[in-house]
Amino acid sequence: MSIEVTGVTRFFGSTRAVWQMDMSVPAGTVTGLVGPNGAGKTTLLLMLAALLAPDAGSIRVEGLDPVTRPREVHRAVGWMPDSFGTWDSLTCTEILLTFAAAQGLDRTTSAQQADEMLSAVHLDELARTPARVLSRGQKQRLGLARALVHHPQVLLLDEPAAGMDPRSRADLRVLLRDLAASGVTVLVSSHILPELEQMVDGVIFMARGQAVTPPSPGRPGPDDRSSCEGPHNADGGGPPRPPGGPVRPQPIRRVWRMQALDAQRLADWAASAPVHAVVSDDDAARLAVPDEATAAHVLREALDAGVDVVSFAPAGGSLEEIYLSMEGERR
Repeated sequence: MSIEVTGVTRFFGSTRAVWQMDMSVPAGTVTGLVGPNGAGKTTLLLMLAALLAPDAGSIRVEGLDPVTRPREVHRAVGWMPDSFGTWDSLTCTEILLTFAAAQGLDRTTSAQQADEMLSAVHLDELARTPARVLSRGQKQRLGLARALVHHPQVLLLDEPAAGMDPRSRADLRVLLRDLAASGVTVLVSSHILPELEQMVDGVIFMARGQAVTPPSPGRPGPDDRSSCEGPHNADGGGPPRPPGGPVRPQPIRRVWRMQALDAQRLADWAASAPVHAVVSDDDAARLAVPDEATAAHVLREALDAGVDVVSFAPAGGSLEEIYLSMEGERR
């Protein structure tokens, strides 16, 4: 595991932000961190980035303890806060050069990295532009470049898509997937759930400072280890902690939507489709498809069966559905 959190607690005065947090994140994945405002997500990310010390518990990032080895964690981690804060009078290039130097990169490498990162976030034409004239979305992209300038092994992102236009959000999805494919561990907190659903391998849900496993919407049962409406811990704090060790990212239930010229033929095929399929009131079939390779196989099966498919794409919405089941945790 690239990130291990065990029993981590953090207070701000008498306010408890994170409480006995247990979670683990596999290396080389994109993991979403989802929860209502005040759930403790930003506080957790700050502790992982060695910018805030926990009051109790232990953290390991790439095997490093942020409390005892913060400088090494800073080199291993790229941190992007939810708002861009830097010297407005500096240009985009100067900002990246400053942070590259702070990470110990030599001048030549810093210049190469600055150029490479500005190109990666499509800001190369604004390289000599002062940060003060950038739009909110452009500042977000510059913040991402700043987080990546030293080639970190772990990338921590807090609301990275806020203020970005649709094209930039699409570029962000591609960039994060490419980073994960190269072995970088990405942990991203976001409330833009349709975007998040398209880029993550799994999700960790937070409520009241803890990692929780939310109930399946509409289907609560014994397998739901912690209900957001369930009883609190015996000490009066938060939802019950999931048993059985640290919480790991929960896979996203991928649903794809298929439409065809002949709704009845589609329904007949869906009854024996190679994956679970349900025909909805709009005569479209919704299929449980875990990945794009399976989607390609399912489409070929439908076409071979004589179904004249006119559209087949991810339906989305499952992550939002799960989040809404946690509404009892909003505070």
